[in-house]
Amino acid sequence: MNMLAFAAAPTFAIMALLTGCFGGGPMEMMCSAGPMSALSGMATMYLLMSAFHAAPWLRLMQRWWIAHHG
Repeated sequence: MNMLAFAAAPTFAIMALLTGCFGGGPMEMMCSAGPMSALSGMATMYLLMSAFHAAPWLRLMQRWWIAHHG
């Protein structure tokens, strides 16, 4: 199994946490074209990217579950 596939989801989750805690800074303000909504922030984007890259982790957990409970 490609170990690099496991790096994306935690990396994006950490980026979402850091962006949520410390804010996006001036770059986020510069990139926003209009009023900010709850779904338009960088932290939300990082959370979505983390969810989209969670497949390797879910497959690993499924294999573990089957091996121990199946």
